[in-house]
Amino acid sequence: MSSEKAPDIGFDDFLKVDIRAGTVVEAEPFPEARKPALKLKIDFGPEIGVKKSSAQITVHYRPEELVGRQVMAVVNFPPRQIGRFMSEVLTLGFADASGDVVLAVPDKNVPDGSRLH
Repeated sequence: MSSEKAPDIGFDDFLKVDIRAGTVVEAEPFPEARKPALKLKIDFGPEIGVKKSSAQITVHYRPEELVGRQVMAVVNFPPRQIGRFMSEVLTLGFADASGDVVLAVPDKNVPDGSRLH
């Protein structure tokens, strides 16, 4: 990913991106993915429900340590087919100095489905 600043957008454009907090309820290796990844099931509460995500976070996270943790994800992108797996949300993170993904997470627990604003 580029470190260049993205073009300016209006606040209404920001509101179109629906970023929510959810709790990981299942996590497992995704060996069929071209790049190392994990399959996640994330509970976004009763309004959105449990959604699946493929996340390239294998350097810093093991599946068993993710269950029960809150993460942030974009929930209104179209689903994306990754191999035989349909990824329904984009789990968010930042690249560390080596380019490996570190999850973006709330620093305190919030209700599942809470929207970023």
